[in-house]
Amino acid sequence: MRVAVVGAGPAGIYTADALLKSEVAAGPGVSIDLFERMPAPFGLIRYGVAPDHPRIKGIVTALHQVLDKPQVRLFGNIDYPTDISLDDLRAFYDAVVFSTGATADRELPIPGIDLQGSYGAADFVSWYDGHPDVPRTWPLNAERVAVLGVGNVALDVARILAKSAEELLATEIPPNVYDGLKANKAVEIHVFGRRGPAQAKFSPMELRELDHSPNIEVVVDPEDIDYDAGSIETRRGNKQADIVAKTLENWAIRDVGKRPHKLFLHFFESPTEFLGEDGHVVGLRTERTALDGTGNVKGTGEFRDWDVSAVYRAVGYLSEKLSKLPWDTETGTVPNEGGRVIDEAGSHVQSTYVTGWIRRGPVGLIGHTKGDANETVANLLDDHAHGRLHTPATPDPEAVDAFLAERRVHFTTWAGWYKLDAAEKALGEPQSRERVKIVDREDMLRESGAGIRS
Repeated sequence: MRVAVVGAGPAGIYTADALLKSEVAAGPGVSIDLFERMPAPFGLIRYGVAPDHPRIKGIVTALHQVLDKPQVRLFGNIDYPTDISLDDLRAFYDAVVFSTGATADRELPIPGIDLQGSYGAADFVSWYDGHPDVPRTWPLNAERVAVLGVGNVALDVARILAKSAEELLATEIPPNVYDGLKANKAVEIHVFGRRGPAQAKFSPMELRELDHSPNIEVVVDPEDIDYDAGSIETRRGNKQADIVAKTLENWAIRDVGKRPHKLFLHFFESPTEFLGEDGHVVGLRTERTALDGTGNVKGTGEFRDWDVSAVYRAVGYLSEKLSKLPWDTETGTVPNEGGRVIDEAGSHVQSTYVTGWIRRGPVGLIGHTKGDANETVANLLDDHAHGRLHTPATPDPEAVDAFLAERRVHFTTWAGWYKLDAAEKALGEPQSRERVKIVDREDMLRESGAGIRS
C-alpha cells in the first residue's frame, strides 16, 4: 500500500509511525512519502516552539526514528498544490493524508486591529524561530507591550519579549534574531486574559518557567484572584488548572521584586479597542469582566486604557484552506469523520484523510496529535481492508521522482536533512551551542544538497 502524507510535522510523522506499526506493514507492506513545504521536516517543533524550550524539541529524537525507516521517504521544499496537486497524488498513491497544521493567526475583530504596532503572535513566532519565508527583522521599539491571550503561545511571546538577548544566545536562534532581541526596548509586558485564573490555558510547567529568568519579575494583582462555582468545579476536575491557579495565587501575595523587566499577568480584562495616533498603536482599551457563576464572564461596563505601544494577538492559530478539499469556514478545518474527509453531501471523499490541527483545530499539545493519527490510520486501514481505496494509476515509487524532475522541482530528502543538521551544528560549535539555525531558504537547499533527480 502506497500512502502520501502532506505535512512532515509531528502529526504527519505520527501518521507514518502508525502505518508502519500496522498489520498491513507486517504483511503485504506499506510505503510512505511525506511531502513538506519547508526544506526541513518537523513542522511546529522547528518553527513553532520557542527556542528556549529544548525539552519540547527533544520530541525530534522519536520522530527521527520514524523517518529513518526505509519504508519512509521525505520530499521537502514541496508546496501543495503548486508543486504537486491532489490529482497528481491520487495518481501515485492508494491514499492521501493531509497533516498541514495551522500557521496563521486567528482574526480578532475589534477596532484598531490594523494599526501599526498590532502584531499576530504567529508572525512573531515565525520570526524568532527563523522561518525562511518571513522578514529577517522585527520592530522591537516599544517599551510597554501588551500580549492578548492566556495560552502557552502567549507565554512564549511574553517570555521572549521579556528575556534578554544574552539569555537566549545559548539557544539555536540565528544571528538576525539575536541582533533583533539585543535591540529590544521592552521593559514592561502585560498579558491579558478575558476570564479568570481557573480558566487560563497555560500548562503549569510553562507558567512556572516565567519565574526562572533573573530578568523577569512576574506580577499578579491580588484583585484578579477570583473564583465562582464554575471555576471551583474546574479546579476540582482538572489538576493542571488547579496547579496554574495555585501558582498565580502565590505570585499575587508576594512582594514585587527588583528584576529589571516586569511581566504582568492580568485577568478579567477583555480587549475592546486598540487605541491609535497617526496610524500607530498608542494604547489598549479593555473592559473589566466578572464571573457569572458558571466560569464564564460578563462585561461590567468599566473600561481602562493601558499605555502600550505594541500589541501581540495570541488568540489562536488558523489553518489555511486546502485546494480541492471541502472546508469549514467557522472552525477552519476540513470536514471529516474520524479523519475521513467528508464532502458537502456527507459522503467520504475516497482515499482522502486528515489528521492533526487541520482535522480538529489548533488545540492541545503536540502529543495529542498522536491519538489523532492513530484514529485516522485505523479508518484508512479499515477502508483498505474492505476495498474502499482507489487504485493508483502509477504506483511505482520512481514515478514520483520522475514527475518532480519533469516539473523541475528542487526538493530536499531525509539524507539532505542530515546534511543540514550537520551544517547547523557546525555553526554552533565555536560558541559551544548545540546548533545555530540556518534561515535563508536557498542556504537550506544548498546545505541539504537539494536538486532535481534525473
